[in-house]
Amino acid sequence: IQHRVMVPMGISGEISEIKSGNLTINDTAAVIVDENSVTHHVKLAHYWPVRSARPYKARLDLSEPLVTGKRVIDLLFPLPKGGAAIIPGGFGTGKTVIQQSLARWSDVDVVVYVGCGERGNEMAEVLNELPKLEDRTSGVPLINRTVLIANTSNMPVAAREASIYMGITIAEYYRDMGYDVMMLADSTSRWGEALREVSSRLEEIPGEEGYPAYLASRLAEFYERAGHVSCLGSSPESKDDPTYDGSISLVGAVSPPGGDFSDPITQSSMRIAGVFWALDYELSRRRHFPAINWTRSFSLVDLSRWTNEEIADDFQAVVQEAKGILGRESELQQVVQLIGQDALSDLEREILLVSRILREDLLQQSAIHDVDAYCPLEKSYWMLKVILHFHEVAQEALRGGISLDELENAVFLQRVARMKELPYDRAVGRMQFLIEEINTEFGRMKDRKEKADE
Repeated sequence: IQHRVMVPMGISGEISEIKSGNLTINDTAAVIVDENSVTHHVKLAHYWPVRSARPYKARLDLSEPLVTGKRVIDLLFPLPKGGAAIIPGGFGTGKTVIQQSLARWSDVDVVVYVGCGERGNEMAEVLNELPKLEDRTSGVPLINRTVLIANTSNMPVAAREASIYMGITIAEYYRDMGYDVMMLADSTSRWGEALREVSSRLEEIPGEEGYPAYLASRLAEFYERAGHVSCLGSSPESKDDPTYDGSISLVGAVSPPGGDFSDPITQSSMRIAGVFWALDYELSRRRHFPAINWTRSFSLVDLSRWTNEEIADDFQAVVQEAKGILGRESELQQVVQLIGQDALSDLEREILLVSRILREDLLQQSAIHDVDAYCPLEKSYWMLKVILHFHEVAQEALRGGISLDELENAVFLQRVARMKELPYDRAVGRMQFLIEEINTEFGRMKDRKEKADE
């Protein structure tokens, strides 16, 4: 990225001199004379208290999604640019893997990764892997756009408590240059434990489960520093419109003891953040990645205007239909556990079939596959469109007397399962052809049924 020299806050005036050549961060890069004829020497770095938010002109609406390449996130529970999300989950549910995938594939300019109280080998793995991985747009190593703040579990608790403030301040520094920044905090539970330890040593009155009574307000102050804002200063790239904006998208991992979401940090974070990605231990044990539970997660941000304009005018309607099928599946599974699958009608069993296709062929993704590791939003939409079209035609076919066994053995279901492996440059056209193929095959089934009846 282009690292711009930032004028310290509160200084304005006319640039009287600009240095050139090789400079260190302590050398003067420019000289500014203010309206009182006072000379200010601008260096390549300046100081800022990390617990204070950096100012901006105005806070803008969260109207554009942050494309992460993960279908379950981009389709069902999107995170806007400038939004805040939390990832709660017990040990081994994949919080760190998801955050590393977000750092690699998300549509941002800069990533700030804070290892707050986690194991040292995880930070060492990130440090070793990022130089080997390339950014999908520019082709440069990912380490070139990443800031790593390592504060492992064997370091002092006071430094751990300050580490996420350092991370969000560095994120604001790059936001003020006009970049889209993602900050990943792994994890805020360890930060809360450090806050509890510092509070106890200060002999403050404890609150719930020993945490300080001001835990919720500290979390709110932290998450409030995310956002999409109009930055101070003027853009050097456009003289006609010197205003520019930047964003900070904040994703915090939460490690509740035993995966219990009633933990104070989880509950306080849930009330503050607008996006909640609940990790499920059962899904992670079945090697379902990302292990985000689609019935417990939510996103409170409305991005329908952007998706309907940029992707398809029925985008939100398709997504809501998919959520309805997944919700209906959880209800039918309770009936199956009580009285067995034979008690269901063919229409209800078809819902179980479609929901299984949604889970295994759409929501499940590979973190290491060359094509499936990142899925563009348009491809995700067309994959969902194909599956829901099959559902619509299958329901009509069942009402026409076609057996469910014939639907389950249809050849095109194998091609539906391989949609995720299609390269993006020919995926959309291939899936549009697949919809026509489904219609043709169901027409043949109908003809065979009519001949058998005759």
